[in-house]
Amino acid sequence: MIAGSCQCGAVKFQVRGPLDGFFLCHCRRCRKDTGSAHAANLFSSTATLAWLAGQAHVKAYRVPGTRHEKSFCTECGAALPRVQTESALLVVPAGSLDSDIDLRPDAHIFWASRAAWDAGLEDVPAFDGVPARSNAKG
Repeated sequence: MIAGSCQCGAVKFQVRGPLDGFFLCHCRRCRKDTGSAHAANLFSSTATLAWLAGQAHVKAYRVPGTRHEKSFCTECGAALPRVQTESALLVVPAGSLDSDIDLRPDAHIFWASRAAWDAGLEDVPAFDGVPARSNAKG
């Protein structure tokens, strides 16, 4: 069993059962969903999702004419799990988990669609917090 919640804590959930895959998706829609380089999602065809609190705060948006859907908290906007209607596949945003998981991503997917700036990021300086203004460009 793994537990998760949204940013503000209004929504809480549990996932029970095995996770089948962990992918970092670089498609344009996932980049729009996250506002970042990629989405990090766990997938399962057999695990179950239980809402423990705040299910009324869960809203889903589907890109018209596609199967692409995102669930989120209506209070804070944080990404939340969803069950894809057509396939009954459970999709869990990795960042929504409160429990530690013993998994690493299986693969980057839609790599050819990645953002132009998403290359060589291992060479970008890393800080434990917000860098001092003199270290930041801008």
